[in-house]
Amino acid sequence: MSVMWFRRDLRLDDLPALGAASESGDPVLGLFVLDDALLKPSGGPRRDFLFRSLSALDEQLDGRLLVVKGDPATVVPKVAKAADADEVHISADYGPYGRERDERVGKRVSLHATGSPYAIAPGRVTKDNGEPYRVFSPYFRQWMNHGWRGPAETSEKTATWLDPSDVTGLPRRAKIPTEKDASEAPAGEKAALDEWKEFLGRIEGYDDERNRPDLDSTSRMSVYLKYGNIHPRTILKDLSTLRNEGSAAYRRQIAWRDFYADILFQRPDSARENYDKKFDGIDVDSGKHADIMFEAWKEGRTGFPIVDAGMRQLASEKWMHNRVRMIVASFLVKDLHLPWWRGARYFMNQLVDGDLANNQHGWQWTAGTGTDASPYFRVFNPITQGEKFDPAGDYVRRWVPELRGIEGKAVHALKGGRPKEYPEPIVDHGHERQVAIARFNSLPPRE
Repeated sequence: MSVMWFRRDLRLDDLPALGAASESGDPVLGLFVLDDALLKPSGGPRRDFLFRSLSALDEQLDGRLLVVKGDPATVVPKVAKAADADEVHISADYGPYGRERDERVGKRVSLHATGSPYAIAPGRVTKDNGEPYRVFSPYFRQWMNHGWRGPAETSEKTATWLDPSDVTGLPRRAKIPTEKDASEAPAGEKAALDEWKEFLGRIEGYDDERNRPDLDSTSRMSVYLKYGNIHPRTILKDLSTLRNEGSAAYRRQIAWRDFYADILFQRPDSARENYDKKFDGIDVDSGKHADIMFEAWKEGRTGFPIVDAGMRQLASEKWMHNRVRMIVASFLVKDLHLPWWRGARYFMNQLVDGDLANNQHGWQWTAGTGTDASPYFRVFNPITQGEKFDPAGDYVRRWVPELRGIEGKAVHALKGGRPKEYPEPIVDHGHERQVAIARFNSLPPRE
């Protein structure tokens, strides 16, 4: 008897841990733990998607998924003991909390980790001397040279699933919760595979169009990867059959995901603190005025159309186009001079695909405090960014109804007049850019 403890791997296909759990041929008990240490800090959209993914997984298992509430270090051993299970099987977790949690659980049960949520697990792509990479480009070259395994051949038929109702002494079975703050993204393994198949049909144009928020050109697979409804190996296998710039560009995005997971694995403190400690000394704004600016940014009323469109898309869809994520992040950090972690924390609360490694290090990349060495000249001009990546203004007009009467790219600069119902810019970008650069220049040289 064994337990398959699901976490960020809510699927049955391509699941190495399931293969390991069923290897002996004995029945397998499927388990998920509702852990408040993870649920409470999560925003409503993430909880909603998680719960709907759990419901989809339970349906795949014909209602035999055991969902329990509590501290995993307490409830997992109880489940294993009641089921007379010799082993508990998991996909390895490389996040700060996950590693600590699994260490505690592993002291009380025989815990076996097989596979991970990544194409290449953190810590495996290193320099020749064994040191981790700090910069993406050389990491990517080594990542490509390293290669990755093919998908694991598993499915719902891989194991003989034990019905929890047939086991006495188990912790009380919890009802899968629901959440009001929902996104529109369909959840579960089937939804992930359907979405991926649909995207493959248009991936050829991905490299040319992925920075265009006015076009439906991105995959929106991030949320499915976040919860393991699909594994990157499945994606990489399909990409290996294609020879176009779109597939190559998408493969690079999978590598970015692995890279940020590796950075967080090497430096767990970077989830909350500057990766480059030199920036601990940078001057940031605080106090009542800073709070007012932050609220204007959150509510999409900064007076900069592309910024406001992005923040309103986030409020409505619980998702935002990646190029716009960079634009709004740059505005918060470089124009409003607020610390990156304020924006990162808000994103994690709002985004359905909020992933700790991707989110925190994406913010640090934009803030200039992370793995990239270009903090000085990367101050995005929200007007020119809008004109370049939303050239006809369609994205802005979709999300900022006050501006729908303005045609073309004029909606970004508003040189022909600003509707009275739309706010004036809350800052002078040109001035704030100089302030940001001056603050960077006041720091000692980067090591």
